[in-house]
Amino acid sequence: MTSPAWSFMTSFLTYETSKSVVVKSWSVGIINRLVQLMIISYFVGYVFLYERAYQVADTAIESSVITKVKGFGKLNDVVMDVADYIYPPQGEGVFSIITKIITTHNQFQGTCSEIGDSFNCSTNADCTKHLSSIQANGIITGVCNTSCGSCEIEGWCPAENDQVQIEPMAEFVNFTIYIKNSIRFPLFSVTRGNFDSTIKNCTNNKLTDPFCPIFRVGDILTEVNQNVTTLANNGGEIGIVIEWRCNLDQDVDLCVPSYSFTKLDAPFENYASKGYNFRFAKYYKTADGTDFRSLHKAYAVRFDVMVTGTARKFSLIPTVINVIAALTSIGMGTVVCDLILLNCLKGAEQYKKKKFEEVSEAQILASITPSPGSQMSVRRGHDSCCDSGAISLSVNY
Repeated sequence: MTSPAWSFMTSFLTYETSKSVVVKSWSVGIINRLVQLMIISYFVGYVFLYERAYQVADTAIESSVITKVKGFGKLNDVVMDVADYIYPPQGEGVFSIITKIITTHNQFQGTCSEIGDSFNCSTNADCTKHLSSIQANGIITGVCNTSCGSCEIEGWCPAENDQVQIEPMAEFVNFTIYIKNSIRFPLFSVTRGNFDSTIKNCTNNKLTDPFCPIFRVGDILTEVNQNVTTLANNGGEIGIVIEWRCNLDQDVDLCVPSYSFTKLDAPFENYASKGYNFRFAKYYKTADGTDFRSLHKAYAVRFDVMVTGTARKFSLIPTVINVIAALTSIGMGTVVCDLILLNCLKGAEQYKKKKFEEVSEAQILASITPSPGSQMSVRRGHDSCCDSGAISLSVNY
């Protein structure tokens, strides 16, 4: 009985070589060519033409954004200019246009009554439960001001009342935003800017002037289907996306940006804390040196300028790799046809016998060993371009 170790060594120390079998079948031949056609179409259409796999890509974009807003509006019967409604004023890639401000004037440090129904009280016990509250406008002292029926706070007084109805600044839709964006693709040492020096005055329009970097606020809000009245009252967040897709195999002047807009706070529309607002204060001193301030709660439209980019250029290495992958994948047609022939057709057993043949070393030696009385001899056959330098055996009787 053959031992398992010997069987393993016998099967391990074997050599397999391919054998070509020509199958004259219309159906199998059509399947083979269809599979090959699909593979070739995938690599040519998707990999090379759509994905441009023959190019190397640089996505490590270096970007700088500078913004500037222009326009005038009226809020609380006061004319507002850029210095009044833009925050922060540095002109960065993230900025806010204030549409409504609730101001609490002349706040001094001291104690006063809190504002709001949740802080109503009749005794001190009603206020002690709010001692750790962060919803108040100051530190709850635990004392109930029975004269006004509200808990007492220590902090800036009088307390802010942010429930005051203020008409927002309606003119903000006519403001313009100028975006100055410069980018660099370090892999190719290519630097581009989004403003043509020949352009003196323009307003971005997707049909007539899609590359102009000056945008009207109202046009942006229209594109993101934003309700202007709701936005002005509650504030919101809008994204301005600048996308650079550059094919550097073409003229570098064709490397231009495209602009799109998105409503970034859309997931929070149904939440209690919706919109966007923030507080800031302006501080002053009295004649005797006492500090006081004016507190402003501002509702604003916040703009985030986001820059993305990809530059591509022809490279020999990815081209060779993908060509080899394409040529290798064409062999999938043979695999599919073999599966059909070996498992699905009636003549599968005959095909197996033709495709797979076992040859032992003993059979080879027996075929070249001369039988008694014969004149069989071994001689080197003629070399050809197809035998890879192998020795062919010829038998003469």
